[in-house]
Amino acid sequence: MKKFKSLKVAVLVFGLISISIQGFSQSEIWTLRDCIDYALDNNIQIKQSELASESNKTTLLQSKLNLLPSVNGSVSHSYGWGRSVDMATYEYTNQQTTQDYFSISGNVTIFNGLQKFNEIKKNQYEYLASKFDSDKMRDDVSLLIAAAYLQILFSHELVQTSRESVEVTKLQIDRTKKMVDAGTLAKGSLLDIQSQGAAEELNLINAENQLNLAYLDLQQFLDIEAVEDFVIDKPQLIIKKEPELIPAMQIYRYALTNLPEIKSAEYRLKSSEKSLAIAKGNRSPSLSLRAGWGTNYSDQITVFDPTDPNFGEVVNFGDQFNDNQNRTLSISLSIPIFNGYQVSTYISQSKLGIENSQYNLQIQKNQVRKNVEQAFADAVAAYKSFNATKKSLLSFSEAFMYMEKKFNVGMVNSIDYNVAKQLLTKAESALLSAKYNYIFKAKILDFYMSKPLSIDEYK
Repeated sequence: MKKFKSLKVAVLVFGLISISIQGFSQSEIWTLRDCIDYALDNNIQIKQSELASESNKTTLLQSKLNLLPSVNGSVSHSYGWGRSVDMATYEYTNQQTTQDYFSISGNVTIFNGLQKFNEIKKNQYEYLASKFDSDKMRDDVSLLIAAAYLQILFSHELVQTSRESVEVTKLQIDRTKKMVDAGTLAKGSLLDIQSQGAAEELNLINAENQLNLAYLDLQQFLDIEAVEDFVIDKPQLIIKKEPELIPAMQIYRYALTNLPEIKSAEYRLKSSEKSLAIAKGNRSPSLSLRAGWGTNYSDQITVFDPTDPNFGEVVNFGDQFNDNQNRTLSISLSIPIFNGYQVSTYISQSKLGIENSQYNLQIQKNQVRKNVEQAFADAVAAYKSFNATKKSLLSFSEAFMYMEKKFNVGMVNSIDYNVAKQLLTKAESALLSAKYNYIFKAKILDFYMSKPLSIDEYK
């Protein structure tokens, strides 16, 4: 009996430990770096872009292997009935025949206008371009995750501000109720404050809903199941000093040499140039070398030497295999003379492809320049807005404190008090929005400078 009780205790303890371990794993705290790393490792679009890159890598390998000679062998066994030509004796027969053929042949291109070498370079550029396409996808996903992460932090602070506002109003409601009961204030003042409290409770509910949606957005961007115990690291972000922003043109020049979309467009331009070289190679003569070996067996080949004891019998397979061998070695030169202007058309299309690739590269450069200029202007404007909003909040805070003191002694009515409180709440929300707007705009500039996406500098 004691052993049974001990066993029950052990099972209970083990169960509690398992539950605590499971609860700990579920309540893991995700940092911004954790979220980005997880997305980069598991995002399906990124995996697809990597597959496309691997496919181009395989194509590149095959173009290199195409430089090797081609070697092929063949074996055939055939039965024949009726009148036919025996390919072994080249005589007509009118009976059942059995024949076997064996051959091996090899072919190698000695020169074809360097088309194979240009094909290798073209496929190499396509492979590198696809790798940078994948890098661009990773950058886009990282920015998306960072924006969603900052939205959660903003929503958390908004909830906290709304909750504090509700608590302040609750205290004021209690204070006003006492003043009404004492006959110092009219009941209408209490009703006004209570309506203000109800409005702020609604704002709190809306802020909490916005926070839940922000969590849902991040989990969906991560492609993980939406769970309630998903928790992120919530550092208190503080903008401590005026930013030292790098000039927009300096950022642009750096981006031109480092952004994957620029690299991809540059390599596709080089690929187009190699397509033109391949097209021009079709005008060159093609020189190739071919070698072959073959032998055969036929039941129509008989011993024709009358002095041979086996005269008239079918020559055995081994002797025929050795006696019927043939070897060939040939070199061929193909000179293009007229092919319906196909080569000229191919060359013209390749030139158009180069021009189009040049336009695509310029489009990418123009877009990066516009994005950098816009991001720089946004960051400057966001910081100015943050500073102005911070000063505005300070003014509204002082005004509300003064209004609250006057309301408590009956010098102002509840309407003036509520207006002051609403202006303060609006200023607090505006400051939070301006702060996170600036942080995200600054992160975009860091992104163009190839800096890792981090918020440690604002802690």
